[in-house]
Amino acid sequence: MQLTEESQKILQSSPYTEELQEVVDYTDQLLQKRQIAPTDIQWTILINHLSEMLLREREERSIPEVEPEMFSEISEEALEIAQLVVDKVGKLPKDETFVLSIHFESAKQNEEETK
Repeated sequence: MQLTEESQKILQSSPYTEELQEVVDYTDQLLQKRQIAPTDIQWTILINHLSEMLLREREERSIPEVEPEMFSEISEEALEIAQLVVDKVGKLPKDETFVLSIHFESAKQNEEETK
């Protein structure tokens, strides 16, 4: 993965740059293993989300509660990746997994569109 200038700015401006880089690298490995390749813009949005997740975890904040039914069309694979990433970040509510899974489901669509 080659980070765009915008993605690099997000990384560098994070108060948790080192931890964020670790989570980004971990996420990249998970996606590569499954042959899921986010676009540059998808990576930028994902990195921003990961940065915000780290902030919430460190500051013991959480996102508003979500209805799991809203995510019924998200694949098990995307949910599994999201759960692994959430676990890597730390103590966050299950709602984070659902919201994060959208990024992975979207990236999975890239493969289907090129077929």
